[in-house]
Amino acid sequence: MLREGIRVARCTVARLMAVMGLAGVLRGKKVRTTISRKAVAAGDRVNRQFVAERPDQLWVADFTYVSTWQGFVYVAFIIDVFAGYIVW
Repeated sequence: MLREGIRVARCTVARLMAVMGLAGVLRGKKVRTTISRKAVAAGDRVNRQFVAERPDQLWVADFTYVSTWQGFVYVAFIIDVFAGYIVW
């Protein structure tokens, strides 16, 4: 309300929210998901060649995480390199 130029006491807002059955959003500590170490770069030890000449010749896998209201969930998927589609 302050951004709108309306000055009101915090206790007044709390009382009105309680009457209406509203609750504010609880913000938690920011989660640090990546700790980067720029000192050492990993070499290509597996001779990566991500080129396919036909479908189902080469699949690659990856996973990531998504933030939800209950916390983080992990998502894994497999991609056909030729088509660029998620196959599994």
